Amino acid sequence: MRSRQLLLAVLVTIFAILGSAVLVHAQDQITVGFAQTGSESGWRTAFTEAMIAEAESQNINLIFSDGQQKQENQIAALRSFIAQGVDAIILAPLVETGWDEVFQEAQDAGIPVFIIDRNVTADPSLYVTRIASDFVYEGRLAAAWLATATANREQCNIVELYGTVGSSAAIDRATGFAETIALFPNLELVASQSGDFTRTGGKEVMESFLNSLDPASICAVFGHNDDMLIGAIEAMKEAGIDPADDILTVSVDAIDDIFVSMMNGDANATVLLSPNMGVQAYAAIRSYLAGETLPALIPVPSAMYFQDTAAEEYAARTGG
Repeated sequence: MRSRQLLLAVLVTIFAILGSAVLVHAQDQITVGFAQTGSESGWRTAFTEAMIAEAESQNINLIFSDGQQKQENQIAALRSFIAQGVDAIILAPLVETGWDEVFQEAQDAGIPVFIIDRNVTADPSLYVTRIASDFVYEGRLAAAWLATATANREQCNIVELYGTVGSSAAIDRATGFAETIALFPNLELVASQSGDFTRTGGKEVMESFLNSLDPASICAVFGHNDDMLIGAIEAMKEAGIDPADDILTVSVDAIDDIFVSMMNGDANATVLLSPNMGVQAYAAIRSYLAGETLPALIPVPSAMYFQDTAAEEYAARTGG
């Protein structure tokens, strides 16, 4: 009899512990609204997938919105998140300006806003922090590699595949690149045009450069992202130009496809923009909701890859 009573007591205790654990787990779940710019590039798609996967692994109810490359869609998404009473909002802004009003609406509703990837010019008091790479540094890295690669050339004329006009990624990468090549008398930026971060745009812009300039006078192309550069590679090949040989290439993102291009000898170098920012973003949200003070910027580290390591890195990423 006593053994049965003891067993019953143990079972009651176990169920009580399990029940409270389930309750704590349920309470631990938060709802986050994530407004993405769109799906204009391979990197952006990988970024979205990483954010969704990380949310699932952290028991976060993620409400996702694809802005389809339109700021008005992102603003509408933020207002929808506010109406739904989410615990926090993550915004990957398409452009820098035009956010103050909707940020104020979120603040008035007591919902913290977190900026991820690109930057904004809004009043910093209207959002908590930004989780991002240093885009200026990415431009400097690309320029520094190009300066090294062309050190024995008297003159290197560079064309630039500019990203989305008004986006901090394009503004800052262009700034970092220009500041650095200004230190080298043999490097000169002779043309720059927006390809809007898309492969189609990159191809069209490169075709324009090849038609308006003497192709033999172009030493290198700097792409604000890999997708535009891959489009430019296609344009060069169609024009009978050997990319990465006749015209040097450097771009930003380090998506899988650029490693294939490097393995094929069609691209020279790429700067990493890590798509795996979900860990830092969700940790920042939980820390803020727990009452912690966060820095204005939570940096995401970068790196650079080249032809000679492309196959190894690609195999590591794809398992093949």
